[in-house]
Amino acid sequence: MSATARASFRLAKRFDEVGFSDIVQIRNRVIELRARGETVYQFEGGEPYRQTPDYIKQAISSALAENKTRYAPSSGISELRHAIAYKLQERNHIDASSENVIVVNGGMQGLFGAFQSIVDPEDDVLIFSPYWTPIKDLVAHCGGRFVPVPTTEARDSGVRETLARYLTNRTRAIYFNTPTNPSGAVFTREETEAVAQFAIDHDLVVIADEAYEDIVYEGEHVSIASLPGMFERTITSFTLSKSYAMTGWRVGYAVASEPWMTGLAKAVLYSSNGVSTPTQWAALAAFTTESDFLETSRAAYRERRDLLVAGLNELGLTCTPPAGAFYVFPDVKGIDKDSRTAAEVLLNRAQVATVPGVVFGPQGEGRVRFSFSTSIEMIEGGLESMRRNL
Repeated sequence: MSATARASFRLAKRFDEVGFSDIVQIRNRVIELRARGETVYQFEGGEPYRQTPDYIKQAISSALAENKTRYAPSSGISELRHAIAYKLQERNHIDASSENVIVVNGGMQGLFGAFQSIVDPEDDVLIFSPYWTPIKDLVAHCGGRFVPVPTTEARDSGVRETLARYLTNRTRAIYFNTPTNPSGAVFTREETEAVAQFAIDHDLVVIADEAYEDIVYEGEHVSIASLPGMFERTITSFTLSKSYAMTGWRVGYAVASEPWMTGLAKAVLYSSNGVSTPTQWAALAAFTTESDFLETSRAAYRERRDLLVAGLNELGLTCTPPAGAFYVFPDVKGIDKDSRTAAEVLLNRAQVATVPGVVFGPQGEGRVRFSFSTSIEMIEGGLESMRRNL
């Protein structure tokens, strides 16, 4: 092969700064250990432990039986978009119509489309840290620059004052996730209003990630797009994955006004051309069927949260109860100041799989993430293994 030919065999430069998930690598390690017959207490995942409700499964079966399997509009079937708009108005207090809704393949596609619609090369994006790991790669794929803003600093020193310290003449957007992954923090209404006013004052766009909107234990969930002056400058990404235990169904939705809806529509059209038609009819059942699934899930998560938090604190791994989501983020510097080393110790000595805090940004160093979206038996077994082996 000639030198010229070899030079052409390279990835596009847009992938140079885009990596793979550390969490996937940890999961592969767990699979290896289990293949050797070892017991592993898994706390590394980010998936609801409950099964998808039967009424949703029945809806997709009905859709298949009724031959609802042909192409749907790339923005989503009208019945689902109308149901989502109603939900947004009633529960999120976002003044959206069905024209402001696009159905996407999970929250990830909504976020991908949002960043692609807003961020140009060399643009800066302010992101509260610690943060969900793929966000930095979504920014990198756009050629943008990722600017972490320490959440603790913002909450201690003032949200607007802290954001101002990280603002540059290239700042284009703010990524705003509440409840947050990995810490489970829930931004208060006052804090959310401060982010909104900062965005308005500096003419910034907000990308809101509300994947855990239905898993809040203390306080309230406030959609930033519901605040005065924010709907027109916000793209909000939602997913059914966490609320309805539908991770493998790959269905979510994004909400925005123009010009952002045009960007989202193009991103969806030229990536997947929409979401599976039967899946959309199942999603419609999630929004239109009366059920206590959200309430019972929240109660079950609270029970698991309290059990894990109490056990970790007894072990000296200082941990405050998260206000939302299904993760705890304890201080593990007593095991090792390096969170990767601490996670290795937990896995090698106690067979407890966690995620090193540093993968969620420098502000996560010295911590690890445990998910309590698992069985009571898994939590009790993991705690007992740590008591015996640490």
